[in-house]
Amino acid sequence: MSLDVSRETTERLAIHANLLRKWNPKINLVSSDTLEALEARHIEDSAQVLSLAPENARSWVDLGSGAGFPGLVVAALAAERKPALSVALIEADLRKATFLRTVAREAELQVTVLAERIEEAAPQGADVVSARALAPLPKLLPLAARHMGEGGIGLFHKGARHAEETRAALALWRFRCETVASKTDAAAVIMKISELSVE
Repeated sequence: MSLDVSRETTERLAIHANLLRKWNPKINLVSSDTLEALEARHIEDSAQVLSLAPENARSWVDLGSGAGFPGLVVAALAAERKPALSVALIEADLRKATFLRTVAREAELQVTVLAERIEEAAPQGADVVSARALAPLPKLLPLAARHMGEGGIGLFHKGARHAEETRAALALWRFRCETVASKTDAAAVIMKISELSVE
């Protein structure tokens, strides 16, 4: 792995990766054909969002956390780089929520796992809301808006159709959008959404 992190953080990320490989055949956390490149495809891809968060961010909520991308990776990096940051993961699938709690326990990560539907979980009022491979932007924004605090931002991994998704979302919502090129996928971006309100 090419991340510039401490030995302790490297060990935490390795625990996550090892548990994912162990659990994946049973509950299909990620596509099996991506396991060979797990570190680059999922962990390094997830890691790049932490640096895009505001310096003063204190709370982070990850929507539809699934295998822990990017939420658990953010928590592992934040333990080293932003220890005051609290991280919550929302995952409705009870088996996946159990996986997230298992990784958090074994890697000694301070996270809150909410095993609830995103639209039913209590609003989190987070400074940062993240999601990766969850839903197209028009469907993602109302979920994010529910859990975003005043002045909060969204950080969303998006693929090659991000411009099309943005146009569709702008018919329903007002927001500022900055796209940052992904470091791990030439066709992908991280969308940084702010000033979100209904059109």
